[in-house]
Amino acid sequence: MLKKGIKKIYLDSSLAAKIRLSYFIMVIPILIFIAIWLIYFSEYNKQYDKLIYNTSAASAFSIDFKKEFDDKVYLYIIGSRSYEEANLLSDIENAKSVIDNIKDIKDTKNSMPRIALIEKYLSNLRKYVEIIRTNVEKGNMYDKNMEIWENDVQVVTSLIQETILEYLYYETKEIETYRNEMNRVFGQMIKGSILLIFFLMVITFVISFAIPRSITKPIRYLGRITEQVSQGDLTIRSKIENGAEVKILSDSLNQMIQRISDLFETVKIEQKNLREAELELLQIQINPHFLYNTLDTIIWLAEAGKHKEVVSTVGALSDFFRSSLNQGKDIITIEEETIHFTCYLKIQQVRYQDILDYEINIPQSLGKYLIPKITLQPLIENALYHGIKNKRGKGKIVISGREEEDKCVLIVEDNGIGMTEDRLQQVIECMNGNGLTKNDFYGLYNVNERIQLKFGENYGIRLHSIFGEGTRVEVCLPKRSI
Repeated sequence: MLKKGIKKIYLDSSLAAKIRLSYFIMVIPILIFIAIWLIYFSEYNKQYDKLIYNTSAASAFSIDFKKEFDDKVYLYIIGSRSYEEANLLSDIENAKSVIDNIKDIKDTKNSMPRIALIEKYLSNLRKYVEIIRTNVEKGNMYDKNMEIWENDVQVVTSLIQETILEYLYYETKEIETYRNEMNRVFGQMIKGSILLIFFLMVITFVISFAIPRSITKPIRYLGRITEQVSQGDLTIRSKIENGAEVKILSDSLNQMIQRISDLFETVKIEQKNLREAELELLQIQINPHFLYNTLDTIIWLAEAGKHKEVVSTVGALSDFFRSSLNQGKDIITIEEETIHFTCYLKIQQVRYQDILDYEINIPQSLGKYLIPKITLQPLIENALYHGIKNKRGKGKIVISGREEEDKCVLIVEDNGIGMTEDRLQQVIECMNGNGLTKNDFYGLYNVNERIQLKFGENYGIRLHSIFGEGTRVEVCLPKRSI
């Protein structure tokens, strides 16, 4: 019973708990081994570091201190250098700073007596330098100064040099002693490490089968489930009863499969509704008022006896509807779109010949690229009814295009009334679907939305307008051809 209870607790444990257990089994012996040797090495390391630091600090003392200092004093005595050039006290201070660095380190058995001697010698050396300086300033004391230099200065510098070398000798001997001891201990550590590695290899071999198997088995099972789901089987479900995270993952996977199944049905319905909405949108774009007004215009032209204009207008209207329907295709070429809006402009110019003029400057090289059907006609309609008609006098609509690196841009520009900055911002927000109502700029919103649905959010409409000057609408499309 106890064994079964422990097994159930282990199986129901989280993945993190199982991984921690495997780490514990492998790491605890290593930690114990490291703790033992860290304690053992601690004292040796402290003493060794102290000796190394002492030796390093003492090594900063110039080996040529005696020769250099004696020469400077001699040159100063004979007048070849001034006191400032000789800089004797600075050399003494530098030597003193080296000794002070050594003093800051805790005492070793041979260091402090020699350090005290060196400090005493440096102090005497400073006194002799001061005496020589005083004699030089008095003048006629050359023999006296030479006597001090030979009998005092050179003797003291020799003593300093010998004491430093003696200090380094004893420190080096102690380093050697500690190094031999550490080598002995290091050898013992290697033997202990070999035994520990062997023990850990045995433990690792055992747990490398037990713990990973309990972790990977349910994950492999979930992998097979997800593979079947990726192949389209949405009827399969995961059945895992043990393991904290894996059970949660199993339940979440089942919920996700069910959700995907529901979404498939929803998408089918939405695709059908979207197609119906696009057909309804196409009918909305062919404004019945435009048809009525065009027919009235044709009647008026016939009554006026303008038979050529009647033929031209009827032909344009026929081409307009033919290109609007275009065998039910949603995406057409820019060349086909140009035919469609040109027919629209021809018809509208007959009606508004007193106020409307237009110009089409789309390069032939753009004609092969694709565009959602009935994209430019709603923009031209906006330019006419919201721009040109609200301005006094005759207006002009210019439709142009240009190529950029990875896209093409079609431009509908008018010199109508334009928009204020507040009005422009309102139009842009409505075009992006913010605060849109049924009749507010639906054409702009619809054109922008259709472009982004077909080609992505990097494409669509950009608006520019200045009140009293006009409006420019840029339609950004990718360079995609049939």
